[in-house]
Amino acid sequence: MAFEIITKNTVRDRFTSPPRPEIWKDSTDKDWNNWIWQQQKRIKSMDQLEKVIHVTEEERNAFAESHDPNCPIRLQSVPKKGELNILPTDLEDPLAEERDMPVPGVTHRYPDRVLFYTTHNCPVYCRHCTRKRKVSDPSSSAANKQLEDGLAYISSHPEIRDVVISGGDPLSNSDDRLEYILSRLRAMDHIEVFRLGTRNLVTLPQRITDAFASMLKKYHPVFVHTHFNHPKECTQEAFDACARLADAGCIINNQMVLLKGINDDPKVVKLLNHKLLMMRVRPYYIFQCDMSQGISHFRTPIETGLNIIEHLRGWTSGMAVPHYVVDAPGGGGKIPLLPDYLVKRDGKKWVFRNYQRKEFTYIEP
Repeated sequence: MAFEIITKNTVRDRFTSPPRPEIWKDSTDKDWNNWIWQQQKRIKSMDQLEKVIHVTEEERNAFAESHDPNCPIRLQSVPKKGELNILPTDLEDPLAEERDMPVPGVTHRYPDRVLFYTTHNCPVYCRHCTRKRKVSDPSSSAANKQLEDGLAYISSHPEIRDVVISGGDPLSNSDDRLEYILSRLRAMDHIEVFRLGTRNLVTLPQRITDAFASMLKKYHPVFVHTHFNHPKECTQEAFDACARLADAGCIINNQMVLLKGINDDPKVVKLLNHKLLMMRVRPYYIFQCDMSQGISHFRTPIETGLNIIEHLRGWTSGMAVPHYVVDAPGGGGKIPLLPDYLVKRDGKKWVFRNYQRKEFTYIEP
């Protein structure tokens, strides 16, 4: 018996991309899919912005608005007046990264891992960024001496087994510079894994070229921690970028930031996580929005995050349920939060409730 191979309606066909804005409608596919061209054509002025979206008078003063002021992409990308409101409790360096920096560019807080700051540059400067104090600031650029000092520090500390390569966005570095960093780290016997912390899969998926993905194969295990916040970010270009990394053997995890008016709805988060799994990206963290200066308008109550977990756990597969964490202000590290599933304990008898709020008893031997 002959079997027909069904090729229509692939998973990729479920992902779409919005039409190109008018000012780029005549760009060739070759240019559009070139990450360097994309970097060069970034929106950098109000004049350019007004050629892409309709800017209202209210936010022209702060810097912009559109036909859909609540578009989740726009809310993360275009400055709002709320950024001018600095609360007394806001912190310039909410995670105390500078305090735990033994050499410039290396934050060493946890016993066996470090964060390695390699660039100040990003394709898009997200309005909720926790490193607003330094990204886009050329004076915070990781010059060659800083890079070498950081590598020397990591090399001289054998307790370090895990390096998070960060920025800015580390993929703003050239392939050659990134390969230099990866090759130096892989040559250190005590380094087991490294992670590329990048939002390029969302903001510049064209950056994930075949040549870049092929280069990563030489340095496994390579983990990629990315940052999708809304289902609208799951475009065909993003799908293809994730596919290149997954096909190259990279393990991709997503770190969503909980943002008011963008993804503070359990239905939105569930849809996002289902799309991510189809893209071979594991939902890993939901971060409570940090106490950075000028982003309080993005912050939700803690109960909002707990409610999202409550509506995921048991109602969808465990793979689609990330850890909800608060990255403790002042450098306390990531603290996981869960709804209260423990009803009571009486000696060796534990009473739990499940996602349907039915109670079950577990007795220890």
